[in-house]
Amino acid sequence: MTLTKAPRAAEQVWTPRLWGVLAVLCAVLFLDGLDVSMVGVALPSIGSELGLSTTSLQWIVNGYVLGYGGLLLLGGRTADLLGRRRIFLVALGVFAVASLIGGLVDDGGLLIATRFVKGLAAAFTAPTALSILTTTFHEGPARNRALSVFSVFGASGYSSGLILGGLLTSVGWRWTFLIPVPLAVAALAAGIALIPRDRPAADGGHDLAGAATLVGGMLLAVYTVVSAPARGWLAPATLGFAAAAVALLAGFVAIERRVRHPLIRLGILRIGSVVRANLAMIALFGSYLSFQFMMTLYLQDVLHWSPLRMALALLPAGLLVAFGSPFVGRLITRHGTPPLIVGSMLSMSLGYGWFLLTAGSAPHYAVTTLPTMLLLGGGFAFGFSSIMAQATDGIADAEQGLASGLVQTSGQVGAALVLAVVTALVAAGAPAGGADFGQFHPGINLVTGVAVAGLLLSLVPLLGRRAIGAHRV
Repeated sequence: MTLTKAPRAAEQVWTPRLWGVLAVLCAVLFLDGLDVSMVGVALPSIGSELGLSTTSLQWIVNGYVLGYGGLLLLGGRTADLLGRRRIFLVALGVFAVASLIGGLVDDGGLLIATRFVKGLAAAFTAPTALSILTTTFHEGPARNRALSVFSVFGASGYSSGLILGGLLTSVGWRWTFLIPVPLAVAALAAGIALIPRDRPAADGGHDLAGAATLVGGMLLAVYTVVSAPARGWLAPATLGFAAAAVALLAGFVAIERRVRHPLIRLGILRIGSVVRANLAMIALFGSYLSFQFMMTLYLQDVLHWSPLRMALALLPAGLLVAFGSPFVGRLITRHGTPPLIVGSMLSMSLGYGWFLLTAGSAPHYAVTTLPTMLLLGGGFAFGFSSIMAQATDGIADAEQGLASGLVQTSGQVGAALVLAVVTALVAAGAPAGGADFGQFHPGINLVTGVAVAGLLLSLVPLLGRRAIGAHRV
């Protein structure tokens, strides 16, 4: 029996080779989670050594996020056209090289550039890994189980990265960039040996103009937001950059309507479940990444906690995702994705709400931070796999790369834009006498609002079902 064909999903046998393929895909997701959390822990140390401001530090996060989110759709489409295995392996090699260079540079601008290149590489590995998974494991219990295992490794990478990042940053922040290099090389060797060859699409093309306008528009939008507090929101330069960003993004939509082989087949956005999944991912990633950024700065720069102590403070969320995600696949099979997504967004909203309610002028860890991290971890555990499953269910194999790239793009782009606004709010609220918790209040208000909006949107299908049921009665 081959890896990709079976009469029905229920009859698929999990052979050692099948487990091997899943292990390689999980290793790459583990590496991504590891890299993101390690660098997050190291941000204050990087800023101190290289003399970077809060606004500059957010570009170390957003450089990666925008490179990742901006080309995810091109990455998924390229995998569909040129072959998933080939694209996956080449991009993983680029990721390893960029990691090595990032650990050696001494200039903040060059460091941000290497993060952008790593994001570009991840834009090809992430959707390709997911599309390999969704075309290898058939829709239903097998795919739900595989997605749950996949999510566990992402959460485990994030959790491991917090601890490892805390330890390594105590020695030197550069090690947080260098450690992923041997791991990426090992995953590359395993991928060459285990991932089966696949055939590229018989026809198709690349939408380079669409990719360029999308990336350019997003970069300009984020730059406009983070630079506006210094220039003024109504300054001519700010308004000009904003207009240019809108023009580029409008140009992207126009290109997608006319080009022969669009980056996004806009018809996929007529599928209600796909649209809701993408909006939920924006709320999930946009709120949590921004909250983590603020907590990293607050605990280390304001409270002067060590990197390891700060990492341990945030660890409970990652542990909950790691231990909770294996059960989500069974819950999806039994209850479907909408109730789980609602539960996820409710838990996230309650977490941020509890933080705001109990923080006061200086949040206490046991009373405020720990319960918040537990609620956020539970929300992420239920949400990530459920959103991924909903975004790809019912999509033809030929467009799995598009569907998986689209939902991940939504998460990354949403995170970049929310983080840009949060950074602007935090920078604008910084007191003249030095940092304190008060400057983070506006940013926490924003991420709470983002999570609540995600909750309200995720309730739509459940309310619709109740209305239909009441009408029939």
